[in-house]
Amino acid sequence: MASFRLSGAAACVLLCLAAAPAAAQQSSDDQSYLDRPNNLTVGVGAAYLPTYEGSDNYQVTPAALAVGKVDGFSFILRGTSFSMNLIRDRQKGPVSFDLGPVAYLRLDRDTGTRDPVVQSLGKVKKAVELGGYAGISFNHLLDPYDSLTIRFVARHDVTGVHDGTLFKPAIDYLTPVSTRTVVYLGVEAEHAGDRFARTYFGITPDQSIHSGLPVYNARGGWKDWRASLLVGQTLIGDLRRPRLSAFVGVSYARELGNFARAPIVAIRGDKNQYLAAAGLAYSF
Repeated sequence: MASFRLSGAAACVLLCLAAAPAAAQQSSDDQSYLDRPNNLTVGVGAAYLPTYEGSDNYQVTPAALAVGKVDGFSFILRGTSFSMNLIRDRQKGPVSFDLGPVAYLRLDRDTGTRDPVVQSLGKVKKAVELGGYAGISFNHLLDPYDSLTIRFVARHDVTGVHDGTLFKPAIDYLTPVSTRTVVYLGVEAEHAGDRFARTYFGITPDQSIHSGLPVYNARGGWKDWRASLLVGQTLIGDLRRPRLSAFVGVSYARELGNFARAPIVAIRGDKNQYLAAAGLAYSF
């Protein structure tokens, strides 16, 4: 099954649905959803995405995510990924910071590839990647409620499946455009090492014999870049006190360098990758 890579952006939209308290112009004595030390927003939906990274076959798959806060510490659970901010509560000044651990269960090439030639290369076992992230946000840039965030994520496989390390810089912009609607724009890139590249994009002599694809000694480097656009809309409530909300989004990614030249992409797939998602969320 391919990774639901838009879910991080969707989680940002769910968070932002509750992160613009002044937009509703309520009394300062009326505590907003995000100001509570404990809260939870749960989202469910569906995504249309490639069957593996670099594939030209697409599938519809269910998706789930949750954004919340426990005793002032925020967390995001999106599909098979989890992250937590160890800086208690989000600062309300012009600059704020995020820092914390991340965990990710990688399912790429485990099941659901569909392409019989790629399937003949064999499955790749599930991998668990652990690491951390750090971010800095610049708030109130173009209006009193927007935020521009620069983030850096690093993860390493701890299960020995690919035994590689991935680095991802990203930049996000979120802004409410009304008291009930919020927009997210994001751009990110990902760098992967040689071991990751060989595991998911390389082809050994034995695999070449079984699949008919040429031997390929994949090397690491910048793997891809991605741009995403999402819109969140409160259906019941508003940005200060959301209840039922909806989100829709699209994403475009392009495989790069040695990864784009890999036979599973260049011959059997496509370096241009598209994704669309939609869902509903409820805030408790």
